[in-house]
Amino acid sequence: MPDIKRGSTRSHAEGSEFVGLTQGVLFDYGRTLVTFDYPTEALLEVMRSLRPRIESALGAPAPEAEAILSDILLPLEKIVGSMSEDEVDYMNVFREAWAKAGISLPDGLLHDILDAEQLCWDRSVRLDPDALQILSWLGAHGIKCGVCSNAPFPPEMMRRQVDTNGVGEKVDAIVFSSEVGRRKPAPEMYRAALDAIGVDASHTLFVGDRVREDYEGPRALGMRAVIFTAHADAAPPDGVPTISSLSDLPRLL
Repeated sequence: MPDIKRGSTRSHAEGSEFVGLTQGVLFDYGRTLVTFDYPTEALLEVMRSLRPRIESALGAPAPEAEAILSDILLPLEKIVGSMSEDEVDYMNVFREAWAKAGISLPDGLLHDILDAEQLCWDRSVRLDPDALQILSWLGAHGIKCGVCSNAPFPPEMMRRQVDTNGVGEKVDAIVFSSEVGRRKPAPEMYRAALDAIGVDASHTLFVGDRVREDYEGPRALGMRAVIFTAHADAAPPDGVPTISSLSDLPRLL
């Protein structure tokens, strides 16, 4: 992290609306603080290891790992990217996905399968190169910081992930949609995160990769917002402020 002072030389996103006002920063999680690739091989290995337990529960041969991946796990990715503002009960969705594939399993085993799947994601996560440094910088300068993320998975599994990768110990609060029951851009998500860090919307900057959830939604509640483009799926429209590196953040504060 370069030695940057607040309000120093400006980047594309920087203007008078930012400088000197910020008491808190809220971050999206995926494609902002972290990135990850779909852990295909790890998931296949885990599903192969779980097939004996599945067969025992079924009293019949279990599907091959490749079939579990293609027929059950991959279709569930649509839930992760849902545009709905209502969050799902992921264990219910997970149970229904297996049942739709003709596989009825006890809840204890389904939980273990989901937990093993999420551990694959824990191991595949990659921190943005500047993530931990910028979070430390914010804390050292008395700026509250938190995570505000759409994540339907059981909160205890998500919190394990952020504790494992070091994000958890660097932030003041973490709010996942699975805990609130609503998804960004639902205002309840932002309000929960603002309450968690104890900062008013007017003194908070939101940083994320998606215009609807991480720019328009926060601004509707009175926050300032900037789109982080390094890991974003698409470039934002003209007029939306952007940064290409998390190390640019101190110049906005």
